[in-house]
Amino acid sequence: MPEIRPIKDLRNTTEISELCHKSGEPIYITKNGYGDLVVMSMEAYEKKLAKLDMYEKLAKAEKQLKKGEDLLDAEEVFLDLRNKYGKS
Repeated sequence: MPEIRPIKDLRNTTEISELCHKSGEPIYITKNGYGDLVVMSMEAYEKKLAKLDMYEKLAKAEKQLKKGEDLLDAEEVFLDLRNKYGKS
């Protein structure tokens, strides 16, 4: 369940910081009873950005598939990488 706090709770930055790190989820801040801000830890923010980046790349790949664009064969790509960088 999302954590919702009034804006006055931002006065206690240590508590908000600990809550962000402990939950790993965003904290929603209200002002005059309405949504105003979202606060989250850097770790949670970076995870959200990475997930968004992945979704954007998947959407781009799906568009390429639908358009019938030239696609690379995975086995050939990995073979080329092994030849270039050596076997691991």
